[in-house]
Amino acid sequence: MHIVVVGLNYRTAPVEVRERFTFAEKDLSEALQQLKLTKSVLEGVIVATCNRTELYVVVDRLHMCGYFIRTFMEQWFNVPREEFTQHLYIYEDDQAIRHLFRVICGLDSMVIGETQILGQVKQAFFTAQEEKSTGTWFNMLFKQAVTLGKRAHSETSIGESAVSVSYAAVELGKRIFGMFTDKKVLILGAGKMSELTVKHLYANGASEVIVANRTLARAQELAAKFRGTPCTMEQALERLSEVDIVISSTGADRYVLDASVVRESMKRRQSRPLFLIDIAVPRDIDPAIGELSNVFLYDIDDLEGIVESNLEMRKVEAAKIEKMIELEMEDYYHWLKTLGVRPVIRALQEKGASIHEDTMESLFNKLPELDEHQRKVIRRLTKSIVNQMTTDPINRIKEMAGGKHGDEALRMFTQIFALEDAVETAAEKVNQSDASALGKSASVHLKDNRQDAVPVYAPASV
Repeated sequence: MHIVVVGLNYRTAPVEVRERFTFAEKDLSEALQQLKLTKSVLEGVIVATCNRTELYVVVDRLHMCGYFIRTFMEQWFNVPREEFTQHLYIYEDDQAIRHLFRVICGLDSMVIGETQILGQVKQAFFTAQEEKSTGTWFNMLFKQAVTLGKRAHSETSIGESAVSVSYAAVELGKRIFGMFTDKKVLILGAGKMSELTVKHLYANGASEVIVANRTLARAQELAAKFRGTPCTMEQALERLSEVDIVISSTGADRYVLDASVVRESMKRRQSRPLFLIDIAVPRDIDPAIGELSNVFLYDIDDLEGIVESNLEMRKVEAAKIEKMIELEMEDYYHWLKTLGVRPVIRALQEKGASIHEDTMESLFNKLPELDEHQRKVIRRLTKSIVNQMTTDPINRIKEMAGGKHGDEALRMFTQIFALEDAVETAAEKVNQSDASALGKSASVHLKDNRQDAVPVYAPASV
């Protein structure tokens, strides 16, 4: 089996392309199911943010898997492949694993070290788990990635001098106005990005912020946190002539601000300039608005480089994280190489326990005069003999399974101890145990997925 990632991001595709490849939250479950049904795909996770859309998959073979994934994208988004293939990147095996680790640590973000992507990848993984589109390989890989992402931000200074897309938007406004003390700002959308934006605005002296949202209750909730003024989207459009800056970040699938509306509001502004910053994907603001007189429109691609002054320190910290990533990759590879040994060990232990139990039952039948204390002593001592006899073989096969000829060693070990029939059942038990443990740590209930049971023999490499 192999790990593959297919995607496009802010480096490979402009916003007008990326916005055609976004997954609505309500459609994500169905998309994961369709991805899992794609030929050759065994496991799948979809990571979709304003700056990237990535499909992580475990496939049973590399040949043609890129074609199958492009076919899925073509059908799901209803976009001919010739219109997006040139924007795609495809990473396989170690490159795919390294890419995931770099993404979740913020090293592949527009702003190095930003923390929002950690939560986004984590949520994408949890959603995939809930839809049962992950299995043994991704359950371990993404759990390891999330842990690494947390360590990267807690053990280095990569997150200091906070920068993010929302921060960059505010920095752009500062370059235009200096400070926000006498400026009125309108925020369209009340999601997490908008909340971060409002926080940065107040930190930079904004005296009045209007928060507009399709659902007024959500606008009121966000506005209350920052002494802002809530309103509906309809009311916001009527107040365009009052504000100096509009920052938009909604989840709408079409423009929330049309050129005709802005054109009318400009007539009432008496030549006062209007600055609009669109940090949504798909875009919220009609690009044609930027052609209006005294209107200055920026989209998310314009934000790159805004916070360059804060990035030099982050690049130094990023080098430390790259070393952490190399170690994590070694750990994951070691886990993969020894994956097949676990059901073999469990099968041996269960066989030994079964033989021991049968022997005890036969012994006690032949010696009925033994009291309970004597039986406990005999059971404990004989069980110790079984454990001592299996300890060295178990330790040796663990070492050998991680070596160059691990597959061959596992097969020989299985044959020597006559475990062929028991290994498959043991593999299912190991898979159930992994799912249960992972579910507790992630607060997500996982059920056994027989299709993705632990393989009897792990591959020598990804």
